[in-house]
Amino acid sequence: MNYVDGFVLAVPKKNKEQYVKHAFDAAQVFKECGALNVADCWGDDVPDGEVTSFPLAVKCEENEVVCFSWVVWPSKEVRDEGINKAMEDPRLSSEVNPMPFDGRRMIFGGFNMIVNE
Repeated sequence: MNYVDGFVLAVPKKNKEQYVKHAFDAAQVFKECGALNVADCWGDDVPDGEVTSFPLAVKCEENEVVCFSWVVWPSKEVRDEGINKAMEDPRLSSEVNPMPFDGRRMIFGGFNMIVNE
């Protein structure tokens, strides 16, 4: 079964165009490194919560939007090799392609897919 990396982050609304470029560039690198699919989503209906929520998880500020992204890999082994290659790719370096968001507030993790319908 496939392996998925998931990401939730807050992006300043004014940086949407930069974020789209950053996400597109990263998607190309991930796919070259073995990813099957890369998706990036700009928040539209992401409610605040009282106990927990996407906005609370990333400490989303009033001028920011929650973004949700995932990368699908054929296996964890391909992901482990591919993610290392991707992180070394100069196209993703902070000098060439700086993150248009505060990466310290991004949450992420790797997941074994158990249902894919």
